[in-house]
Parts: sequence; structure tokens; C-alpha cells
Amino acid sequence: MTGKKFRTFSAIAMGMAAFVMMATPADARRGGSFGSRGSRTAVAPPTTSTAPKQAAPVQRTMTDRQTAPNAAQNPAAARTPTGQPAKSGGLAKGLIGGLLAGGLIAMLMGGGLGALGGAGMLSALLQVALIGGLVWLALRLFRRRNALAPAGVPGMAQAAPRDANPFAGAQPIGLNRTAQGAAFGGASGDLAITMADKQAFERLLGEVQQAFSREDYAALRACTTPEVMSYLAEELSQNATNGLRNEVSGTELLEAEVAEAWSEGDADYATIAMQYHSIDLMRDRNTGAVVQGDPTQPTHTTELWTFVRDSRNPWRLSAIQEA
Repeated sequence: MTGKKFRTFSAIAMGMAAFVMMATPADARRGGSFGSRGSRTAVAPPTTSTAPKQAAPVQRTMTDRQTAPNAAQNPAAARTPTGQPAKSGGLAKGLIGGLLAGGLIAMLMGGGLGALGGAGMLSALLQVALIGGLVWLALRLFRRRNALAPAGVPGMAQAAPRDANPFAGAQPIGLNRTAQGAAFGGASGDLAITMADKQAFERLLGEVQQAFSREDYAALRACTTPEVMSYLAEELSQNATNGLRNEVSGTELLEAEVAEAWSEGDADYATIAMQYHSIDLMRDRNTGAVVQGDPTQPTHTTELWTFVRDSRNPWRLSAIQEA
């Protein structure tokens, strides 16, 4: 009886460990990654020194992902972003998860790992020790593999220094210095990004935040694409249903870089890595009481914002990705 209880406890503990190891981070605010980057919607944007972590492709989108270019058609967009080591987390988690799940199912069925035979506490301890040893060995092998990876392997090279970019050396600024556009660095890719474009991107950052905070649908429609507007309107509606209001103020751009910029037919796209801070609060709609956030401490945010323009419309926000 004691052995059976111990096996049940071990199975529960291993199940919790598997859940923790396989859990993925929660979505960023405003519903996480959403919108469209044209034919590059299903392709992760390049990394920059402003946003050095590899961002996932857009998750929520109305764009047909089959139109995304493959590596042969667009090697610059489909390449592994530089500055980030090749990640073996998916394979490692799969192997570890398989070991944990296998041991969990076996113990729940009362048979253990089979080869050990017998029952009772000693058998359960041996099973747990064996599975733990296999997990430790798998982690050690993957870490050794990453440590021995040569510097020339694609995706393992370090990012180019900022001095190699035409906008290198710029000092971070806030929204009050928009006219200089000095917050931006980085190369622009196959579409030339002018100082006026950078000023428009910085201005749109503040306008979108302010319109969202005021729940100003007309202002949001003016500075976003219909797709992005639909996602923002959905979140505003959910907040209202829950009796909440998201208040964003004091938005200040700290640093920004052009990750990539390109043209598709009549449209131009630019993906910008942005670091900014703001006072981000969730308030009760009726009482005004702060439900979440600190009115005295700004939150620091790093995101990738994609803007689009065409012959009929100026630059508008078309996608937001967590960086």
C-alpha cells in the first residue's frame, strides 16, 4: 500500500515537472503578436541590438501564410536572425517530455519501467532515479552540443557592431525630440528609410498608445490598418465587458532600429524594433481604482512594430510582435 501511494505521488510530481518544462510564456499585452507583415508574416524578422531576442512570426493574422516567401525566394527574410545561438530547446524539451510522460504513464498503470520488476517503495525509487538520470544526461548532452558549436555555424555568429550601420552612434531620445529622429539606428534593408519616415514611426508609437488609452476608435482607425484596428477593438471590448479600462500614459521612446524594410507591389513595409517605457495601468471602470500596474513606476517594453504605406495611405501600424 505504501509503495502504491509513493508511486502515485511520484507520478503527480513528474507530471507537474513536465508541465513546467513544456509551458510557454504568456502572450504580451494587447493580445500578444498580431497583424500582418505582408508576404513576410510567417517569417521571423531579423534581430537587432535593440531587440536581440529572436521574435516568433506573427501569431494572430488574417494573412494567408501560404504567401510567405521561402528561403530561396527571400533569403534575407527567411534567414536565422544573427546574434542568437541555435536553440535546441524544442528537441531537448521533446526528449525530456517523452521520458517524463513515459515514466508517468507506466507508473499510473502500475507497471513501472518493466525491466526493474517487483513493486514497493524500492522499485519506485529506482524508477524515479533512472528517469532523473536520463533527464540529467539529456540536458548535459545538449549543453555540450551547444558549447562545442563552431563560430561559423549559421545562426551562431555574433551580431554586427552598431558602427557598421548607417544610423549607428545615435543617442536614445524621447518623444519630445521627434524632429531629430535620433533614437533610430540600424540598416533599412532593400527599402530606403528616410528621417521623415523615422519621425512618423516615433509619432505613431505615441498616437496608437494614446488612442488606445482613450478608447478612441476613430483615432485608432486613422493610424492603424483595419486588421490591427479589429484586434485592438476586440481587446477594448473585452476590457469593457470585464469592467476594466487600460490606461497608458507617459510613453517615451528609448531606442529604436530598423530591423528590415521592403516593398511589395504598391505597398512599402518597415519593421522597427522599439524599446520604450510608459505608465501602463488597468483601472476599474466604475471606481477608477488601480487593479493592475503601478502609477509611479513606468514599465519597460521591447516590441517589433511593422508599418505599411501605399499610394492611398501614409504609414500606418500593421503588426505588433513581442520581442
